[in-house]
Amino acid sequence: MTTINSNLFYGNSVKLSLPREEDVEIMLKWGEDSEYLRNVDTEIALPKTKEQLVSEGKTDLNEVYFRLRTIDKDRLIGFVAIHSIEWNNRTGLLSIGIGESSNRNKGYGSDALKLILRYAFHELNLDRVGLEVIEYNKGGIRAYEKVGFQKEGRKRSVVYRDGKRYDVIVMGVLRNDWKAIQG
Repeated sequence: MTTINSNLFYGNSVKLSLPREEDVEIMLKWGEDSEYLRNVDTEIALPKTKEQLVSEGKTDLNEVYFRLRTIDKDRLIGFVAIHSIEWNNRTGLLSIGIGESSNRNKGYGSDALKLILRYAFHELNLDRVGLEVIEYNKGGIRAYEKVGFQKEGRKRSVVYRDGKRYDVIVMGVLRNDWKAIQG
């Protein structure tokens, strides 16, 4: 019998799922939250169109994309992806977003990170997962460090928001480092 924690797609509180048609209306609302938009990307905070959201997660040989849903009520709360996969180097980059502010700081992001790293290292057979995070996203940085990401460097003065400049922190986790903290 399979327990929830041994299921490749299930964590303790969230699960990885494919996009569903009804997700788009929820995700359009996320685009109205500037904090969400400003944490998920360094680009201009601009909501995506319905067409852009529908095309998210389409099959791509160098990307795996999942929507995040709660296990208890199957509610859509975010997305997670490993993209820019270089199969020859066994590396990829991570993107994650938790849509509504009411779902942030509840452990969903940490659970999703554990799930996607398990997927990246066990299923995709990657050796390294990297990411970039804006320095003001302290909660994100803490969550990344908790699952094994290490700060590897910084790109100075990359983001300009509200009259201030911010660095982008480059982080990465190697399969062996991740395995060591799994116990």
